[in-house]
Amino acid sequence: MRSSELHLSRPLYEVLPWLYVGAGGAALAASYFAASPLASASLGLPGLAALLGGVVVWLRRRGYRRMRASYARPDALAEVERESQG
Repeated sequence: MRSSELHLSRPLYEVLPWLYVGAGGAALAASYFAASPLASASLGLPGLAALLGGVVVWLRRRGYRRMRASYARPDALAEVERESQG
């Protein structure tokens, strides 16, 4: 494995979209209760970005998994990559 590749453990990888959505929702809730408009905006905009990012990651993963499941041999590409490296 090359040192430039970063691999996350599967449990962490699976929970990341939910962490993004949770953090985004918490930031949006905090921005609602913030005392000043500047604090509200500084919490709300990153919160919205995190929330949308989590939803996008979740939808992209779901689409990839559905597409991959429709093939007869879903691991064929990984096999070709292993053969070319070895």
